[in-house]
Amino acid sequence: MPTVTFIKQKKQVEVPEGSNLRQEALKNGIEMHAGIHQYANCFGNGLCASCRVNVKKGMENVRRKTWWEYILFALNPIWPFARIGHEEEMTLACQSKVMGDCEVETTPDMNWHGEKFWG
Repeated sequence: MPTVTFIKQKKQVEVPEGSNLRQEALKNGIEMHAGIHQYANCFGNGLCASCRVNVKKGMENVRRKTWWEYILFALNPIWPFARIGHEEEMTLACQSKVMGDCEVETTPDMNWHGEKFWG
């Protein structure tokens, strides 16, 4: 079974291959949402982008991003700031299937300024 390492929580969880990253995280007590999104989110339907994660290692073991994720990140007025500098590694946990070992950073910070902000 694949092992998912949650970096901020310093926790490793074994999950069945092909399982949903968000569901497995919540099942194991990992908080996937920050702030108001703990209460107001889309419950894993891929609509709000509040369960975004950065896959630090093992991106090849997480299913590829769909066109829906690219559209959602582009249309939302706030989430593009979260992607700056993390375009390749950021994905939605609710849309991600775990196929092998990976390391995940939950609730990544927004990049309101700094490197790669203006170009």
